[in-house]
Amino acid sequence: MMVKYDLIIARYGEVGLKSPKVRSRFEKKLLSNIRSAFDCEVKVSQGRIFINPSNFKEALQGLGKIFGIVSFSPAIGLKTDRDEITSKLEGYVDELEAEGAISSKTSFAIRCRRVGEHEFTSQELAGYAGSLVIKKTNSPVDLTNPELEIFLEVRDNETFIYHQKISGPGGLPVGTQGKLVALLSGGIDSPVATYLMMKRGCQIIALNFNNDPFTSQVSLEKVQKIVEKLREYSPGVKLDLKVVEYGEYLQNCKAKAPERMTCVLCKTGMYRIAEMVASREGAMGIVDGSSMGQVASQTLPNLMVTRHAVKIPILSPLIGMDKVEIENMAKEIGTYDISIIPDGGCTAVPRYPETNADLERVLDAQESMDMDGELKNALKSLKKKL
Repeated sequence: MMVKYDLIIARYGEVGLKSPKVRSRFEKKLLSNIRSAFDCEVKVSQGRIFINPSNFKEALQGLGKIFGIVSFSPAIGLKTDRDEITSKLEGYVDELEAEGAISSKTSFAIRCRRVGEHEFTSQELAGYAGSLVIKKTNSPVDLTNPELEIFLEVRDNETFIYHQKISGPGGLPVGTQGKLVALLSGGIDSPVATYLMMKRGCQIIALNFNNDPFTSQVSLEKVQKIVEKLREYSPGVKLDLKVVEYGEYLQNCKAKAPERMTCVLCKTGMYRIAEMVASREGAMGIVDGSSMGQVASQTLPNLMVTRHAVKIPILSPLIGMDKVEIENMAKEIGTYDISIIPDGGCTAVPRYPETNADLERVLDAQESMDMDGELKNALKSLKKKL
């Protein structure tokens, strides 16, 4: 026998710390994102979100990917009435016993929370509920470190019973913090960086640079799969993928500028095109997967010169993280297995890439290859992918 739940109670974190006006706006966006994730009726009341889904399994899976939610609990609802609380709690414990969640050897605690005025205190209700559980199961009480917690949440004339608190992703609702252009490759780092900015409430425009013939078709296919995975975390908010054909630009980098400058000129061009796309799309910044010192283009001197001409913010949420930390996060969000599909890498990378670029020499290299003209040509190839 499984517990027959009536609804799901979801909780938010920092949304509740905002001013009333901002909080109301964030709550509305969060509810909209929930409705877009799965079929349900949803409302917010006194810092809680009450969800009545048409499919519980789908809802529980979906809530784990909605930014702004810190935890959620499948629950049963009832009237705040002593007889009904007694009946429903006894039935709830019966079902927990049938599932094997509680027995005479399982330590437990009752956690009671009240909102409103009632004829009993939280402690009195917790004591009464605890006595009912002991009577049915003979389980020991442990208020400090119980194996099972049963929650009674009393809100005026309604009471809710549940025993699980499932962690959500936290953060802010996607779509509350404006747009960013994300430099997205098929590698491990940039999807994680994109995810982290989505978690901070940003809508993403994914921008990929197709380096054919220096990369394979597999690389672009990986990007498309990664975007599909990231869209799971963006219900209700569009996440577009735009692709720039970048191979010709790279060929001119190698042919008309010092070869060791190729990676620096490649990244410089990406930032500048991303800024142009941001201007077109109303985005206020760029996000990339840079991690200090991880590859040639991510040394401190190279980060400085590649970003020199860009006037909007470039956000690098992974900048202080090491590879193991990034890989672990990629595994958690589901992009790692896609990113490690072999694709041959980029064959444009020189044998000895520049790691300590000097701005003056980089500007000379840009002039020698007519970077402005090459970037305009590359931008003409910009197209949207499904």
